[in-house]
Amino acid sequence: MTEQTPTTRSEAEWRARLTPTEYRVLRESGTEPAFSGPYTDTKTEGVYRCRGCDVELFRSSAKFDSHCGWPSFFTPLADDRVKLLPDNSHGMNRVEVRCASCDSHLGHVFTGEGYDTPTDQRFCINSVCLTLEPARP
Repeated sequence: MTEQTPTTRSEAEWRARLTPTEYRVLRESGTEPAFSGPYTDTKTEGVYRCRGCDVELFRSSAKFDSHCGWPSFFTPLADDRVKLLPDNSHGMNRVEVRCASCDSHLGHVFTGEGYDTPTDQRFCINSVCLTLEPARP
């Protein structure tokens, strides 16, 4: 497991490390188009890591089909892996999900939508923010 130590990079380093789309989503709090990401419907078992710093964020065992257009998880790998912040942008009241290690935008978390999950939460995460490390056989 990757040790969770805060990741600090200059904007130039972020731009060199990430593609323009990754930079727009991770560093500028953008959103990828719905149903465009590679992990939206994936069933591969493994660990989802932050594309910005490689910290383990979610396990495939917490992923579920929400049919919303982005990968959905009912809980992060551990509470200290993500931080939740109020987001009142675009005239909405939401809760933003950011990587606790590198402060990259990941998506949003929604509560009380009625999904049959253990937490009644939906961590709606952009695929472009994640890297899937498949489980070893």
